[in-house]
Amino acid sequence: MQAISGKQIIQTALMSVAQEMVIAAETAPKGCGENNMVSVILEEGAIQQISQKLNGMAKKYESPVFARDAENILSAPVMVLLGSKIKSLGLKKCGMCGMANCDEKNKHPEIPCVFNTGDLGIAIGSAVSVAMDRRVDNRIMYTVGQAALDMGILGPEVKIAYGIPLSATSKNPFFDRKT
Repeated sequence: MQAISGKQIIQTALMSVAQEMVIAAETAPKGCGENNMVSVILEEGAIQQISQKLNGMAKKYESPVFARDAENILSAPVMVLLGSKIKSLGLKKCGMCGMANCDEKNKHPEIPCVFNTGDLGIAIGSAVSVAMDRRVDNRIMYTVGQAALDMGILGPEVKIAYGIPLSATSKNPFFDRKT
């Protein structure tokens, strides 16, 4: 008789949900149909590396939020990272980034196009709605995104990122956190 443990089932299910989250994020609407998103799924070893990076950032920036999240993500066997490249859409009239138009914005390559951040926000919302529909605990964490950017996990073109740790336990580990 073959028996599959609950832990194995949860790990497989969490990976499946993470894959569905990436699909939801990638297929979410994008400005002018231009996809500047990058997505990655991480498992325990990589999550531990991010936790270590967050602990270092907590010390460097004297910010307990990074240390809190470093500990918190260790409860996640799977994590989704979503990020965006900074790339204008080449519009003649917009100015929502604070520049006159996309040509002017392109002279400042570190300033995000509002469509980059807006599209990423919509994609994150789509992704976490999948997790919610599957009753998977999750939380959107900017700190994890900051660590991932520093580590170059999403590539050098990605300048905006968030992490979404996933868990399936009797109590959501990502809320009621101590700070």
